[in-house]
Amino acid sequence: MNLFLPIVLGLIFILIYGAFFIVKQQTAAIIETFGRFSSVKQSGLQVKIPIVQRISGRLSLKIQQLDVIIETKTLDNVFVKLKVSVQFKVIKDKVSDAFYKLDYPHDQITSYVFDVVRAEVPKMKLDDVFVKKDDVAIAVKAELNDAMVEYGYDIIKTLVTDIDPDAQVKAAMNRINAADREKTAAQYEGDAARILIVEKAKAEAESKRLQGQGIADQRREIARGLEESVEVLNKVGINSQEASALIVVTQHYDTLQSIGQETNSNLILLPNSPQAGSQMLNDMVASFTASNQIGEAMKNNKKKLDK
Repeated sequence: MNLFLPIVLGLIFILIYGAFFIVKQQTAAIIETFGRFSSVKQSGLQVKIPIVQRISGRLSLKIQQLDVIIETKTLDNVFVKLKVSVQFKVIKDKVSDAFYKLDYPHDQITSYVFDVVRAEVPKMKLDDVFVKKDDVAIAVKAELNDAMVEYGYDIIKTLVTDIDPDAQVKAAMNRINAADREKTAAQYEGDAARILIVEKAKAEAESKRLQGQGIADQRREIARGLEESVEVLNKVGINSQEASALIVVTQHYDTLQSIGQETNSNLILLPNSPQAGSQMLNDMVASFTASNQIGEAMKNNKKKLDK
């Protein structure tokens, strides 16, 4: 009798302990009665019949992600690897279908992703795969939704997260891109050089125009100064020939003076003797006198011929 009571109490405790169980948040428990599906228990403290019922399994109701890497060929015969990320979850009202109908849901999803991607990508060229990757993701999601809803899975979103062509193809694409950029850079450099040449030519033309204008103004002022100098000398009894010769000699000595002021000048002026100025003045006066005599003789001969 003393042993029977503890055994009974122990059995009662075991039965009570086995009757209660806890289901975590975002989890569903599958209950079977004598091996047959009975019910689905959601999160919280739950009760089952000890010995008669058991927890067959638990399924997470959280959103899960499966990454699938597929190698396929494009329309322009380039092999490329795509990484497709599938986000899915168990439908709360179809937990039993998700638990009993599929043993390996990841394998099932992977098979559908392979099927859709290898049907869509071969229709596109490599550049279009990059541009239209969202179209591939939408096609995968549509196909998976239609197939997996029957098994109790909801496809939340599909994303093409990576596109990786063959290494040689990537190197060729980089060379093409680099060559195109170098071509554009060369065009810009050529345009810049052309603009510099044009602007430099314009600047030189403007500089020469201004230099010519300056030289013309200088010569005009020199002529005006010579004219005034001749008028002043005429007033003191020096005729125009003598005045012109005197001005030339004066400029000659001014030139010698300016040359002497330059310490590093290599100019040699010939003749440059002390008598050079006097000789120059006499020669110029004689030249002017002879020129006037010839002019007068020609005028007299013309008058005689006219008579």
